[in-house]
Amino acid sequence: MSLRVTQSMMHLQLTRNLNRNLTQMEQLQMQATTGRKINKASDDPVGITYSLRYRTELSANDQYQKNVDSALSWLDFNDTVVGQAGDVLLRIKDLVTQGSNGTNPDLALGNIKSEVEQLKKQLVDIANSKINGKYVFNGEQFDKPPYDTSDPAMVANAVAGDTGKIQYAVGVNMQLDINFSTSQVFGDADPAGTGNNVFSVLERIITSLDAGEHGDVSAEIANLDTSIDRMLNVRSEIGARVNRVELIQNRLSDLGINLTDMKSRVEDADYEKLLIDTKINENIYQASLSVGAKVISKSLVDFLR
Repeated sequence: MSLRVTQSMMHLQLTRNLNRNLTQMEQLQMQATTGRKINKASDDPVGITYSLRYRTELSANDQYQKNVDSALSWLDFNDTVVGQAGDVLLRIKDLVTQGSNGTNPDLALGNIKSEVEQLKKQLVDIANSKINGKYVFNGEQFDKPPYDTSDPAMVANAVAGDTGKIQYAVGVNMQLDINFSTSQVFGDADPAGTGNNVFSVLERIITSLDAGEHGDVSAEIANLDTSIDRMLNVRSEIGARVNRVELIQNRLSDLGINLTDMKSRVEDADYEKLLIDTKINENIYQASLSVGAKVISKSLVDFLR
């Protein structure tokens, strides 16, 4: 039995084909406009899962890179201020060496004492250094200065600051300590004032200079050397951490490039192929219109003849 093809069926089929061509053209134009071949989940249900995963990993990687940059800034600042503290101690050592000479008159000792007192204040200022409003040597209590300059006895007795660790997340399950405590840089707390904490040592030097005790002044040179060596060790540790952070920074940068490339492979459209497909679809649509014009060209007058 043959199937009778009516004008209505021909019109319906033509409309369906034209709409399908228009839909394909709309999809191609959308890809050309956005530059992506996945603009909604239905475009590629499998590809969208990879796309979302890569985007999540890229976002986390970007945050790790920001953390690494902050960690480098903190470590570089620590290196700078510890270096400044070391320079102050070297100057104090020169003065103490001069003051240990028994031929110095009282006036000279008084001048040396005055400069040592000023250098001690400078060292306290360095110990209370801040970066981005945070005290770098007071552990987790970075909103409080480790040494309260309004209480001279506190500085003289070398009360220790907070020893908590400041850690930055620089990778998955990877934490990095970026701070140093006052004990590591300036020595352990020494309330009795008899140890080798740098402030205790300076306090004893000032007292000995004031009393004209050249032998006691000379005896403190070894303690100054201990403090200088302590700061050199801290700078060495800072350098080691900076090297590690820079390696992490390079790895994160490479990872970011790889993730971006994989995301691009899933999401981005192939412009050369897209232009070819667009032109082919336009030709098909124009051909459909031309054929359709011939198919539905008959009117009611033609049937009345």
